[in-house]
Amino acid sequence: MTSDGAGADSFDPAPARLTVGIVSAGRVGSALGVALERAGHVVFGVSAISDASVHRARTRLPDSEILPVEDVVARSELLLLAVPDAELAGLVRGMAAAGVLRPGTIVAHTSGANGVGVLAPLAALGALPLAIHPAMTFTGHDEDVARLGNACFGITAADDIGYAIAQSLVIEMGGEPVRVAEENRTLYHAALAHGSNHLVTVIVDAVAALRQALAGPGLLGQQLVDEQPNGLAERLLAPLASAALDNALRRGQAALTGPVARGDTEAVAAHLHALQAVDSRLAAGYRAMSLRTAERARTNPALIELLEGRP
Repeated sequence: MTSDGAGADSFDPAPARLTVGIVSAGRVGSALGVALERAGHVVFGVSAISDASVHRARTRLPDSEILPVEDVVARSELLLLAVPDAELAGLVRGMAAAGVLRPGTIVAHTSGANGVGVLAPLAALGALPLAIHPAMTFTGHDEDVARLGNACFGITAADDIGYAIAQSLVIEMGGEPVRVAEENRTLYHAALAHGSNHLVTVIVDAVAALRQALAGPGLLGQQLVDEQPNGLAERLLAPLASAALDNALRRGQAALTGPVARGDTEAVAAHLHALQAVDSRLAAGYRAMSLRTAERARTNPALIELLEGRP
């Protein structure tokens, strides 16, 4: 492709209007399909097996056909593989064995844990392999597409041309491309899982403990505490947790506060006792996170000994 005034041999990395096929129409695949269509590409077909995937395909991508995987592969200029990490290698091997992929097809997967090495069987058939992972959680609802506008995408490619194409695709979808080396994909994925998945566990555990702490009669007009999400415990925790996350991202280590950071052995010991009475697993999680916090804060050695369980 050339632009006005450019030499005939100049390279424009921006992909032209592409015919896109998606395997499969899950939460990620359907959201990226909408984003690609908004950028001017044509999602002609998707594979969808479960009832939920079929519903997403029909509602999010109503102009796309629901097709067998082989048909999606054979007709794609850009083939997007949006399957779980554990299924990707087997899917790629099956596609290579089917022999329907056209040389020159851009094949991009959305797995965070994998780079382009997993696409080697298709690259050997002439595909251009890309890893394009949106660093975002997907719920299957309308907010997924909107959130892509604030998301970074970890991209990995086999060469500079691949990186240029991946970068252009991400920018077209409204995201920010970030280069991740092939050998660092596992570390990249582990860091994201630790910072997002484990955050959910910490919050849900904290909410469970708060529900116990708030049980019983409340103030006049106070909402009763129950097991339903978005209740009183969540509202109590939300401003504190939001501020802590914001402070951590803005100020790093300096955001650490609380009894562990202060080295308050007596308070932490009381916390462990109270949590143990509610749920020993919750207490174990608090102990593990407190130990890591104490190590980061380089706090009172006596507190570290307590958290390590040393006499």
